[in-house]
Amino acid sequence: MDSNQENKSLMIFIILLIVLFLASCGPVVLSTRIGEPPPPWFYPNRLEVVRYVYFPEYSFYYDLTARAYIYLDGGVWVRRNVLPVRYRNINLNKARYERVRNYNDENIRRYHQENNTNRGRSNRTVPRSSTRRN
Repeated sequence: MDSNQENKSLMIFIILLIVLFLASCGPVVLSTRIGEPPPPWFYPNRLEVVRYVYFPEYSFYYDLTARAYIYLDGGVWVRRNVLPVRYRNINLNKARYERVRNYNDENIRRYHQENNTNRGRSNRTVPRSSTRRN
């Protein structure tokens, strides 16, 4: 084998090792803030672009881009770097959350009204009248 062929084989082997190493590192999260990893409770299982994460049991959001929690405080949506006292006992590593896909707008209130306002409610709680209307 000539040295040019050996160099090509060595380069292909090195590139293959690098690709295998990077593939084994786990998921990659894309964010507009370079250098800051996502919070420890957020560990996606694949490459995806997500701005918001919703915690349905507690009805608050986390903005991965702004690194801020968004929640209702007295009927007004607020953004804070830390959760208020009422949420302090929550273990976010174990809490269920949902990724808000395909929504990057600043106004999470509109998204919440369109997608989560009636979440968890059932028709069974509404009393039915004994007479039917046609």
